[in-house]
Amino acid sequence: MRSLLPEARSLLPRTVDLRRRLHRNPERGNHLPLTRALVLGELESLPLDITEHETTSGLAAVLRGARPGPTILLRGDMDALPVLEDTGLPFASERTGFMHACGHDMHTAMLAGAARLLASRRDELAGSVLFMFQPGEEGFFGARHMLEEGLLDTAGERPSGAFAVHVSNLYPSGTVWFRAGPQMAATDEVAITIRGVGGHASAPHLAFDPVPVAAEIILAVETAVTRRINVFEPGVITFARIDAGTTHNVIPETAQLLGTVRALSETTRTELHAILRRVARNVAAAHGVEAEVEFGVGYPVTVNDPGYTGFVRSVATRTLGADSVGEPPWPSMGGEDFSYVLNEVPGTMAYLGTCPPGREPGRVPNNHSNRVVFDEDAMATGVALHAAVAMAHGDGGFGGGSDFQPG
Repeated sequence: MRSLLPEARSLLPRTVDLRRRLHRNPERGNHLPLTRALVLGELESLPLDITEHETTSGLAAVLRGARPGPTILLRGDMDALPVLEDTGLPFASERTGFMHACGHDMHTAMLAGAARLLASRRDELAGSVLFMFQPGEEGFFGARHMLEEGLLDTAGERPSGAFAVHVSNLYPSGTVWFRAGPQMAATDEVAITIRGVGGHASAPHLAFDPVPVAAEIILAVETAVTRRINVFEPGVITFARIDAGTTHNVIPETAQLLGTVRALSETTRTELHAILRRVARNVAAAHGVEAEVEFGVGYPVTVNDPGYTGFVRSVATRTLGADSVGEPPWPSMGGEDFSYVLNEVPGTMAYLGTCPPGREPGRVPNNHSNRVVFDEDAMATGVALHAAVAMAHGDGGFGGGSDFQPG
């Protein structure tokens, strides 16, 4: 396992080159024609069976080892964000208003690098590796679409394990961090529309003003969360936008609240939805107005299978050294659609530290910032870890030691 890291470092110039080409040409959503073409070009010389998905730009590539064994899925997401880049990098985005601000260009390049490394060791590889190059992670349900198109049956035998990496400047470069159980939150959107009766601002008694009702709903929801949600299964509701009115002396007829709902369990997620409906409708009724609550249901909780996470920790320690492997002190309230894969296959998502050298982790721009800069040298660690987990899985290192039940 230790030899994989030097091999990954020897591939780093090629990995960096692909990453920078992707970074210059970011695409958003489920249809990424240029990105797909760049990835296909990188993979064309490798002994892979490639399936081009039809409903999205997703790619499924299978590497078959020289010996029989189980199948593992490795995932890299490919899509960018609607962000105007301000990094000053010489390979900055050439598409105004779009940027690889979440590191998906690095995820894709690392997965391609892992495919190349594993292909060079094909004679040592048992089983099959299913490389999932996925579009649409940033809110477009790309993983779900690929699953619906038959991703898990691509290799013939369904995967018995899954692994993915996500870069983060919260951690020192070249270290990996993951935890068993919930690693990232379920993510939903909420819109509350309060409908009253408009009128002149000088005579509120002749109207039914929705604005103070909106304010009261925000405060009541925050109080309800602290009283009704188990602190050991946390949840967050944040209202990030309030829309009401057109000018200073007109009471509007409607006010709208837009927010996000995050939870680390389906129980908490369900209760947060119930709180929002109950509080909004009853506060509105107390003031003689109506409240309509609508949800945009997002990604499920990202749950790392405990058995598989223990297996990955062992592999990472042998490959990188114990000092390079850590456990986050708490889960993230961010969301991730690799959760759909982990609902079907036992697996683990790990954070890869990418904080630039000489900077303090967590004190530099991080994912989704227009100024985020990741340390590219860390990609060698990501390539090596993908390959190590795949080889150990093929050799039966996981052994199915899990109580996992598909969701």
